[in-house]
Amino acid sequence: MSEFKELTKKTIKTIKDDGLTGVARKAKNYIQTSALAGKDAKNRVFRDVLFINGCDESVPHPARYRVIHQREQLEANNISTNQVYYVNLQLDQVRFYRTFVFFRCPYTDMIGEFIKLAKKLNKRVLYDIDDLVIDTRYTDTIKYLDSMSKEERMLYDDGVKRMGKTLCLCDAAITTTERLAEELGKYVPEVFINRNTASEEMYALSLKALKAKENDKSRIGIGYFSGSLTHNDDFLLILPVLKKIMEKYSNVCLHVVGELDLPKELLRFKERIISHPFVDWKHLPELISKVDINLAPLEDSIFNEAKSENKWVEAALVKVPTIASNVGAFKCMINNLETGILCSSEEEWIEALTVLIEQEEERTRIAENAYNFCSKNCVTSYTGIPLKEFIKKYTNSNIAFVLPSMNISGGIMVALKHAVILQDAGEDVVILNVDNKVAWCEHEGHKIPVLGQNGKMLLGKFDRVVATMWTTVSFLENYSNIGKRYYLVQNFEPDFYEPGNPLKSIANQSYSPCVPVQFITISKWCQNWLEKNYRHNVKYAPNGIVKDKFTHHRRDFSGKIRILIEGDCGVYYKNIDESFRVVDSLDPEKFEIWYMSYNAKPKANYRVDKFLHQIPYDEVPYIYQQCHILLKTSFLESFSYPPLEMMATGGYSVVVPNDGNREYLVNGENCLLYPQGDIQQAVKAIERICNDEELREKLYRGGIETARSRDWDVVRKDILALYLDE
Repeated sequence: MSEFKELTKKTIKTIKDDGLTGVARKAKNYIQTSALAGKDAKNRVFRDVLFINGCDESVPHPARYRVIHQREQLEANNISTNQVYYVNLQLDQVRFYRTFVFFRCPYTDMIGEFIKLAKKLNKRVLYDIDDLVIDTRYTDTIKYLDSMSKEERMLYDDGVKRMGKTLCLCDAAITTTERLAEELGKYVPEVFINRNTASEEMYALSLKALKAKENDKSRIGIGYFSGSLTHNDDFLLILPVLKKIMEKYSNVCLHVVGELDLPKELLRFKERIISHPFVDWKHLPELISKVDINLAPLEDSIFNEAKSENKWVEAALVKVPTIASNVGAFKCMINNLETGILCSSEEEWIEALTVLIEQEEERTRIAENAYNFCSKNCVTSYTGIPLKEFIKKYTNSNIAFVLPSMNISGGIMVALKHAVILQDAGEDVVILNVDNKVAWCEHEGHKIPVLGQNGKMLLGKFDRVVATMWTTVSFLENYSNIGKRYYLVQNFEPDFYEPGNPLKSIANQSYSPCVPVQFITISKWCQNWLEKNYRHNVKYAPNGIVKDKFTHHRRDFSGKIRILIEGDCGVYYKNIDESFRVVDSLDPEKFEIWYMSYNAKPKANYRVDKFLHQIPYDEVPYIYQQCHILLKTSFLESFSYPPLEMMATGGYSVVVPNDGNREYLVNGENCLLYPQGDIQQAVKAIERICNDEELREKLYRGGIETARSRDWDVVRKDILALYLDE
């Protein structure tokens, strides 16, 4: 009860000092002024679970059991964890974890916003609590609260209500006892019981205390390790029993922890009452080991039924037998007369104490039984599997896309589109970039966390990881905590390099990775050579387009004709020089040339009327809509987007056929094709489109139909099947 009082006082003080909205303001100030959580490297490591501790730091006992010990259980079973005090929680921390456990957290604006974002990102949120402090209908039964002032009670009740509010925002709950689980089940869909356990350090300290244990056989020590006597209704429950026992047995001493203000009934035994000050938990095993019998009385109330069996476990680990009230967790966990003694009446308490005082062998038998049970069933290292299974149940499957860059390119856009589709399908999606300079990727109205690829900053598990270009395959090979590995192949990348370039061979190695990889592609051409030349089983899904963004309209050919050339002239296979040789043969009075490139700038000899550099992708459809004809001369593409995007807007495409566009381009049906290098054929194709209205109508209709058949909504199921169908 003393711990509860201390926690209550600290909670009230915090609310008093900060006001009812003070905690939220405190969190905001922390974000603005503190470098601890944001810049501390350990808080920027990707892990599986984050515990958010809402219990005041000055009262460490509850958080030790429910945060530190549960973390120890999970870590012992290969679930990586971290923790943060709730006032220090930052919104950005949602990027670094898969599942969140809020322990005793009162609602704040930050917590509300954090949970909302976590759910939007398809992450799961759990609530952990070890007392019925989530609704005033429970706390109203606590007699101690009646001693508060009106203001203190109002503030305390506000904190209780805000804990209940956070609980109701969560997907499920974790708790310590059956009665707590029963009550919490009225607020969340599922409750998991993970009983309090001793940590490895606590177990070690208990063994140390056991080895040093020296009992004075001339005296029998009875221990009550719960604090002050004057305000402890549980102690008063057995006060008549203790009076009778101490009257009967002159060799019995009573040990109590905390301030001792003796009830008048015990004043005449004060020479046999030993008062111990509050001690750090690390000294508690030694203190308990000094007694022969441990007392754990509890008043029978709904609040006490929810309390855990900590006192029994702590005593058992130093081989001290416990006599406890036949209530709640004690009733569930203690095997009566075997691992402890349960009492329901004053007579039973007297009988139990009499037996243990008079029979040393019975004390030893029960103590040994309790030790044997608790040392294997109530210690973190042996008990974490059920918690791990529950956490995994409430951890959404995640998938990471490893990108070589966040710069716009066709391949990057495809990967991002797949990421968006998977996020819409409920997956927890992450982007792994070469560095950690970009925190978020915002694409098509979606927000996707971005993490660095540095292995030292990654400890959590990825259920699926997708390499997207040859330079990213090494991550699949080097990071071990991956469920299934994928390689999204969008081109034959060795041909990005000219003969003699050593990168050509290194790129080729990516098609023979040293770990099992599922190859997937968006190109029939890529599927064919991966299966034929590299003997892989390859899954294919067609590429798509957001047709609604590329709205179509008919072009007016009565005035000056605008030709769009797209591609990086610094990349040889884009073949941009040929495009400009073609337009050099066109009448500049009749044709206006626009050149769009994200990276390279036009060469000095290019005739460019308007250069479009690093155009944001959302603005690209507007560029196509302003042009009449796209001239695309690349001879190496995995899947060539520009012709599809141009025809989606109702424009026309003159294209060099390659393996990346043959699967959707049909000469004379939705575009005009010409052989690479045949400049005159390209010029004739442009002139045909300008002069033949019937041809334009046919290409217009064919292009629109092709674009519609490739709408992402049409191919969405195929994309999901690449990753989610086993």
